[in-house]
Amino acid sequence: MTATSADPRQLSLTTHLLNEQNAQRYRELVGAAVEVVAARIGTNDRPFTGTTPQQLAKEIDAIDLDAPLGDTSAALDELGEVYLRDAVYFDHPRYLAHLNCPIVIPALVGETVLSAINSSMDTWDQSAGGTLIERRLVDWTAARIGFGPSADGVFTSGGTQSNLQAMLLARQHVQEETGAELSRLRILASSCGHFSVTKAATMLGLGADAVIEVACDADKRMSPVALQEAIDGCRARGEVVMAVVATAGTTDFGSIDPLPRIGLICAEAGVWMHVDAAYGCGLLVSRRRHLLAGIEAADSVTVDYHKSFFQPVSASALIVREADVLRHVTYHADYLNPAHTRAEQIPNQVDKSIQTTRRFDALKLWLTLRTMGADAIGQLFDEVIDRAADAWTLLDADRRYEVLVRPRLSTLVFRYLPAAGGNTDAEIDLANRHARKALAASGEAVVAGTVVDGRHYLKFTLLNPATTLDDIADVLDLIAGHARDYLGENLVPAAC
Repeated sequence: MTATSADPRQLSLTTHLLNEQNAQRYRELVGAAVEVVAARIGTNDRPFTGTTPQQLAKEIDAIDLDAPLGDTSAALDELGEVYLRDAVYFDHPRYLAHLNCPIVIPALVGETVLSAINSSMDTWDQSAGGTLIERRLVDWTAARIGFGPSADGVFTSGGTQSNLQAMLLARQHVQEETGAELSRLRILASSCGHFSVTKAATMLGLGADAVIEVACDADKRMSPVALQEAIDGCRARGEVVMAVVATAGTTDFGSIDPLPRIGLICAEAGVWMHVDAAYGCGLLVSRRRHLLAGIEAADSVTVDYHKSFFQPVSASALIVREADVLRHVTYHADYLNPAHTRAEQIPNQVDKSIQTTRRFDALKLWLTLRTMGADAIGQLFDEVIDRAADAWTLLDADRRYEVLVRPRLSTLVFRYLPAAGGNTDAEIDLANRHARKALAASGEAVVAGTVVDGRHYLKFTLLNPATTLDDIADVLDLIAGHARDYLGENLVPAAC
């Protein structure tokens, strides 16, 4: 078919492709999308509408995906009804639930750029400048951790993937060193640590039972005495400790394990030390950097920039003290990264990653650092830590609540306690669960929940510097009101 006889429909379809002919169309449509999102964020008076899965599913299921609207403006209008209207907005000061941060604008600019260029970070010939930018950021992070020039790492999709890769490296390392069978390998992790460690053990063929929980102290920090006992116990049973996983910022409590002592124990035992700093990595640029003292002794570290560096999901990395250990995930494919490219010193990031195709997520952090600087990021994180400290003081003085663990970072675990007493723990659990659900249904605020020692608690995770102490006080009043309503209804039958 010649150019003059081309199918008009095909010519129309090509207008949707981003290329030199459609650059203006791209500019207009992306601009329109930005306007829609900005208008929504600018008028949100609450973090959530309170919709239920059943309500929203009806609208989404009714859309015929085989009948396109044919117009981006119409599609954006529809999106406003099925997504933007009911999205959970982490930028709202009364979103207090999970480790979701509001995001800095320079990172959003980076997201726009990387999506349009669409570099794939597996090989140099797909991402020339991107490869070097990512490597530079890995080196920068490693230096902030305190690693030397032999350190390395790679960006990942998140803490779960970083922890998985760290455990894979530890497994391969210990098997090389000892020849131990998989059935003998053990991972020692804090009882307050992240579930992804057990998930990694299962995925790596070790099984969930290979993870031995190490007891924590009253501040929810791994006990060094319990860790030493666990190592000794493994050896007495003929088991091989594959890795110790310490945490710098537990999900529930923000607790930071005593890294210096754990590092000494691991060094004396010759055991791989991994630090899951997915949450606490923001301390690397904070005035509270001293809280991470001892992290430099780790063999590997997980960092989640999309938590305490205020980056959009995904932006995470695994950093290792010795670059050579990354060889355990290196495979060569003739079509992609043949072995000779290494001899030619061609930098292929796929040599370090458990992923092949991978986004240029490092660009978001790069533009943030080049625009704002590391100190500004640290100041944002320090702001939410300060706010959590003030909130703890508020909660500790409030007779309506029991609050656990004075925070080191920005989480608070607490629960409503009825003033009159006489309620069972089960009733109090149900009242707190009801309060959380009712609060979300109202859309006025979103808080998280967790279980501690078998009892249901509520949780604030503060990652928004715009959240004020007044916001927190108002949410506490709302929670108390919902809990009182529930217990009042629940006690009527018992009083009859």
